Amino acid sequence: MQHWSIENIILNLKYTWKISRNATDQKINLIVDLKEGKYSGKGEAAPNIRYQETPELLASQFELFRSKVPEHFPSDDAFIEFLDEFKLANALRFAIESAWHHLQADRNKISVSEQLNLSDPGTIETAYTIPIMDPSVLRDFYNQNKLDRFSYLKVKINTDEGFEVLRYLSSFTGQPILLDPNEAFSDVEALIYFLEKIKKFKIEMVEQPMPAGMDEEYKYLKKYSPFPLFADESILHEADFGYLKTMFHGVNVKLMKAGGYMNAISLLKKAKEQGMKTMIGCMVETSLGISCGIHLCSLADYADLDSFLLVKDEPFRLIEENEGKIRLIS
Repeated sequence: MQHWSIENIILNLKYTWKISRNATDQKINLIVDLKEGKYSGKGEAAPNIRYQETPELLASQFELFRSKVPEHFPSDDAFIEFLDEFKLANALRFAIESAWHHLQADRNKISVSEQLNLSDPGTIETAYTIPIMDPSVLRDFYNQNKLDRFSYLKVKINTDEGFEVLRYLSSFTGQPILLDPNEAFSDVEALIYFLEKIKKFKIEMVEQPMPAGMDEEYKYLKKYSPFPLFADESILHEADFGYLKTMFHGVNVKLMKAGGYMNAISLLKKAKEQGMKTMIGCMVETSLGISCGIHLCSLADYADLDSFLLVKDEPFRLIEENEGKIRLIS
């Protein structure tokens, strides 16, 4: 018999996590646990208020799921079909599906990557994300966190201090920058002016600078942007990639947005079929959630899987980081 349970986990952060729309020093995630005899699997849900997800909502949805889940499923497909009957928040759906696949891997005595029919990810280069902060403290933050070991820096900005942040950061490091305004810009002409202004800096890509839904503005922006544009908030659990590529050069797929391993794999493959670049991203997660993203890295051009390094006293310790590279601890 299968036994499902869920619990909240409080994540205290090493420093204030600030992006263009909010800031926090603490995060509440949820851990889904599945046991069947001697086998077990866990999944993590990182609710995001941008998508109307709260710990309370996810907990109530989980109780509905648990009240209807049968004692046994004959196959993975039967489980996925059952899960599809519920309109669950994407983060919770992923945690539940994750726990299922992890238990199956445990039962079959194989890795999760093998369970998902994916290549072993090996060692992965991840970006490290710098949250919004006063430019004057950037150098100290950079040195204290030894950020010179990472191949890429992901930089969160708002419209007010974005240029100064990039100017000052670029004065003491030449690392490529993944620029992430998190939908901060609303005027496409002002945005194009800003991008032209920062053309001298080593920008690898710009991720979701304007709000999702500004389709015509994004089509216009793509013609004039000096940098590749990546969709984040514009892609959730489904996407028309033929249309999406008229606005963006690449996509940031996050398991918490995709709602599960299988859908995330499908999204990544479809994006590549349309000639788009791909990135595996994350919310603020423990090494449990980040380890899930690592399994998909064989399908990605970039990895942004650093948030477990932001968590004080990270509880699962499933990942080793060395010189900006991460790997699963076997």
